[in-house]
Amino acid sequence: MFNGTVGVRHILDRAQADGRFSVLEHPMSPRALAAPLHRHHNEDEYSWIIEGRVGALLGDEVLEGGPGDFIFKPRGQWHTFWNAGDEPARILEIISPAGFEQFFDELADLGGIATISPEVLDELCARYELEMDVDSVPELCKRFDLKFPGEPL
Repeated sequence: MFNGTVGVRHILDRAQADGRFSVLEHPMSPRALAAPLHRHHNEDEYSWIIEGRVGALLGDEVLEGGPGDFIFKPRGQWHTFWNAGDEPARILEIISPAGFEQFFDELADLGGIATISPEVLDELCARYELEMDVDSVPELCKRFDLKFPGEPL
C-alpha cells in the first residue's frame, strides 16, 4: 500500500504506450482519502471503478460510484477521490498524457505524503506541474468521514 491507505500498481507505463497514456491500479483501504485536493496542469485522469464504492470531488460536484462506473477528472480542475465504503476499493486510473505515474514512485521514495516536508512536496509538485492543497485534508476527512495517511485506520 502506498502511504498505508492507497496503493499504486503500474500496469502500463509511458514507454509501452509511446507517451500517450499510462495505466495504474489504486487499491484503497476502507474510508481512505487518496490525496489532498489537487489539480494537474498537463494531465487528464480517467478512473474506472473495479471494486467497492469510490467518491470524488470535482470542483464543487460530489460523485459516488461502484464497479463499472467511470469518473473523468480533466486537467485544470480541482479534485480528489476516496474509498467511500467500509470495504476495500480499487480503481484503474488512466493518465493522459503519460509521465505523471512517476510522481507516485518519487513520493514513495521520499517517505510518502504523511512524512515529507512541505518544501520537498512543493518541489515535487512543481516538477509535475501539480497544485496541491494539503490544508484541505482535515475538512475533506471530516466532511466525508475519511482517514488519511498518518491517521489510524
